[in-house]
Amino acid sequence: MSRGFALSGLLRLRGLQETKAAGDLAAANRGLRQRMMERNAMRDAMAAPEQAPVDSETLMALVASRASARGMLLELDTLVSTLDGQAEEARETHRRARQELKALEKLAHRHEVKVRTEALSREQLLLDDLGATNAFEGKTP
Repeated sequence: MSRGFALSGLLRLRGLQETKAAGDLAAANRGLRQRMMERNAMRDAMAAPEQAPVDSETLMALVASRASARGMLLELDTLVSTLDGQAEEARETHRRARQELKALEKLAHRHEVKVRTEALSREQLLLDDLGATNAFEGKTP
């Protein structure tokens, strides 16, 4: 009867942690990409050429609109910077979770190899014993 891997529960837990970390990383990257696209679209809109204002009221509205857009752009820049930091943290968390999982997977593989080797050794001993018994009794295998 083969022995089970003593750390199999921990291996499953590490696998779940790695999966969760991968999901968190994907969500962080998706949020970062979305905000970067919004920021780039706003920059493109601000850089687009505009019609020359006809009167002073239109000019004042244009100035106010640009000031508001610059403020929103600064907020988006700050948000993108924050999201970039969060994405980096998620990358590091995923890297650590993956590293811990791989270490346990290597231990599980070594355990499996050891159990197989022991089983094959026992089988070989039985075959050798059977061969010796048959040789002693004068039988051919």
